[in-house]
Amino acid sequence: MKFYGRTQEIQSLERIRLQSLKSACFTVVVGRRRIGKTSLILESVKGEKFLYLFVSRKTEYLLCADFQKEAMNALGLQIYGEVTRFRDIFQQLLQYATKEHLILIMDEFQDLNQVNPSIFSEIQNLWDQYKDQARIHFIACGSIYSLMMRIFEHNKEPLFGRLTSKMMVKPFPVSILKEILRDHNPGYTAEDLLCFYMLTGGVAKYITLLIESGAFTASQMMDTILLPDSPFLNEGRDLLVSEFGKEYNTYFSILQLIATGKTLQSEIDSIIGKNTGAYLTNLEKEYSLICRNKPIFARPESRKARWSIRDNFLQFWFRFLFPNQSLVEMGKLDMLREYVDKNYDSYSGVILEKYFRDMIAETLPITDIGSYWDNKGEHEIDVVAVNRFEKWALIGEVKRNSSKISLPILEGKAKKIKPLLDGYHITYRALSMEQMDQIE
Repeated sequence: MKFYGRTQEIQSLERIRLQSLKSACFTVVVGRRRIGKTSLILESVKGEKFLYLFVSRKTEYLLCADFQKEAMNALGLQIYGEVTRFRDIFQQLLQYATKEHLILIMDEFQDLNQVNPSIFSEIQNLWDQYKDQARIHFIACGSIYSLMMRIFEHNKEPLFGRLTSKMMVKPFPVSILKEILRDHNPGYTAEDLLCFYMLTGGVAKYITLLIESGAFTASQMMDTILLPDSPFLNEGRDLLVSEFGKEYNTYFSILQLIATGKTLQSEIDSIIGKNTGAYLTNLEKEYSLICRNKPIFARPESRKARWSIRDNFLQFWFRFLFPNQSLVEMGKLDMLREYVDKNYDSYSGVILEKYFRDMIAETLPITDIGSYWDNKGEHEIDVVAVNRFEKWALIGEVKRNSSKISLPILEGKAKKIKPLLDGYHITYRALSMEQMDQIE
């Protein structure tokens, strides 16, 4: 599959590469697993000499043996003797960079903590020693968000303050999803696009798996997800157990509840049987898996928060696949497919709201976007998009079927927020499957 998007990221990495021709640069690239970090980095160094080192969870001795071979193959750098410590390899690479420009990429950087936690201090000491003489672009790439943030952003960690730049790789936007689907299915329908968005959320690996399987329609995509040998079936568990450690059961239960519509902490607490505030905070701030949603225009101290899962695929996994692991283990995927199909319209309708918020945020010149509900959780408005500078607002009702949308009813609900939009030009829009390709 061809390389899509990431224009700004490629430009940023090229700018830093040029800077590193004169002075040492240290970049961290962070993003959830499968997002396409490695592909992005390798695309950015095409035509350049670079050393790529993958940190696997081996003993330091075995890892060093692998790195010695890679240094010889990529750079022609012979590191003699039996090297047992990473610091010795890193020092020779920095010495090499004092004579020749070096792009050093270390993938799954956070796993050095499993190999030997003292390696981070050794990197810090050597970096401080050689950075004024070395011409190097050191790119540390990592998937486990909480660990990467701790390594580089906690002020008591040795690598705190050493970065030149930090890049967060995000899912592909709606426009790129359309481009990919158009390339492989020029006659795609709105249903195909919605399912593609719902199942991949713009995550590069999931897109690749579907495209390589020839799944270009909604039905084909769902068939692929629910194949007996599908990597999607256990993906949530594979991704998150290592993140959560011993308390993964509690975290999984909370995520399942959010995915099934229990979005208030009070609801979650009553079902879990304890105060989940600390868990929710961790899921939001440490793991970046959920977000706290407040009504647009709500005050910062407002307590009307609803929780949602950021990642589309993980929301789908916790809604349909995790609660039905027994069906997966028994091989009764036909029953699971029937269950998904039965709930598809209502579930995809919720995802359609998110689709339009993402699409509007990408395509229209807005300053704020969100949803609205009042103190009682009523008078809900699906989309409120605002341009504070030009003083206009778009207020939208989202339904799969446009015939179920009443603009007069929408205008009635919007009376609650009209005083906050005094002087604004307001447009009311019916947003259905028919508007998925274009909105003005």
